[in-house]
Amino acid sequence: MPDIYTSFLKPFLFKLKPEKAHHFTFALLKATKYIPFSSFILRQMYEVKSKKLEREVFGIRFANPVGLAAGMDKNALVFNELATIGFGFVEIGTVTPKPQYGNPLPRLFRLPFDNALINRMGFNNDGVEKIADRLKKRSHSIVIGGNIGKNKATPNENAIDDYKICLTTLYDCVDYFVVNVSSPNTPGLRELQEKEPLKQLLSALKQLGNQLAQEKKIQPKPILLKIAPDLTDRQLDDIVEIVLETQISGIIATNTTISRDGLETEASNITAIGAGGLSGKPVKAKSTEVIKYLHTKSKAAFPIIGVGGIHSPADAIEKLQAGASLVQLYTGFVYEGPKLIGDINKAILSLKPMSLT
Repeated sequence: MPDIYTSFLKPFLFKLKPEKAHHFTFALLKATKYIPFSSFILRQMYEVKSKKLEREVFGIRFANPVGLAAGMDKNALVFNELATIGFGFVEIGTVTPKPQYGNPLPRLFRLPFDNALINRMGFNNDGVEKIADRLKKRSHSIVIGGNIGKNKATPNENAIDDYKICLTTLYDCVDYFVVNVSSPNTPGLRELQEKEPLKQLLSALKQLGNQLAQEKKIQPKPILLKIAPDLTDRQLDDIVEIVLETQISGIIATNTTISRDGLETEASNITAIGAGGLSGKPVKAKSTEVIKYLHTKSKAAFPIIGVGGIHSPADAIEKLQAGASLVQLYTGFVYEGPKLIGDINKAILSLKPMSLT
């Protein structure tokens, strides 16, 4: 039986400009709540349920290890609907304190010869207050992560204040937090990955999280760090040291890359597109390499969520075998559709015991 997405919907969507296709897809997802039995039908088509898929990671129980990466549902518009197609968790954002439009259009580009995307979105979002209001209307028990960042206009010396605002405002609305200092699309942001600024930022957020949890009489929400695939081994060593020192809960590896090495797309087209983060298949190997390095260097001291170039069940299993506890989709979801979620979960179920350790 042909898959609805790859056979019918994807050919139509890929005729639209990428950002318009994104908005059209979200409109379709939103419409499902008005169509009788649509959620049931989507679950029957895509969801794979099994106790063997459940994972407990940084104190949270996940129905399965396949999540949606940040950047897709930036404004927390369709997280309830995304739960019906089989994701084990959804990460919203990146969220900033104030609303911001992001970078000028066009800012999202397909590279079909490479199964890749280039984006320079620039943290476009509705601001933390509006997004928190939407998250308070959760109708599904799916795990939600909150990916937080700083506004473009905020200088790096004041960045901690922006992250604190987001953490405080979203504390009752999400299950875990992700500190994004690795997007290449906000000027100067990646400078916060350097050892001292990063240690100060994570220490401040960890302290604030503990304080908020104590006030609310709950367990502190996990805080993770999302890193770039472009870090040197020395920088990765620093990351391991900082995670252990600040006692945050884990790492998401990796964000998009600024590299353009090894692409099949014509160089003139890449030049014409210009700046932005590259995601999809070209990032797969580097992302897995970073996961393996961190897992080995830290002696598995903290969980890692693996993301980058997952377009097949084999790609996801490669990440898990490299040391990831969970995986996330983004570009692979755009190219392969929701069937990929279930296919990965089925592949995990078919593995022999201990094959992911």
